[in-house]
Amino acid sequence: MVVRIRKKRRRGERSYHGSHKKWRGGGSRGGRGEAGKHKHKWSYIVKYEPEHFGKHGFKRPEDVVKDIRIINVGNLNRILENLLQKNLAAKEGNSIKVNLQKIGYDKLLGSGMLNKSLIVESKYFSKSAIKKLEEAGGKAVVLQ
Repeated sequence: MVVRIRKKRRRGERSYHGSHKKWRGGGSRGGRGEAGKHKHKWSYIVKYEPEHFGKHGFKRPEDVVKDIRIINVGNLNRILENLLQKNLAAKEGNSIKVNLQKIGYDKLLGSGMLNKSLIVESKYFSKSAIKKLEEAGGKAVVLQ
């Protein structure tokens, strides 16, 4: 007959973490939360969170930041008929003259296709927008 020896657990002890006092507070994890990140948890910071400390970038002052409203050449081509109906654009010979400030935009970008000759007045233009306007037989007029 096989004798089974049953190990008795001591009072207050668990099968996990030893004594019931050992797993109780934050000391068993080296402090709670961010504690010890400059001390005993430094190797963790170096390995897993190298960007944890220090300043990163800066916030530009609000009076310096300009909110430039943009429109693409393709979108302008698409809304051109509505602009003509509302008298926000006018025909000049073979081309159509559009003032972007009147319709609420500051800059023309060059994404999209253009199939009409346009004379566009705006504060800012991208190089590709100027190129597409000139290829279509129009031009870009910079406003002050």
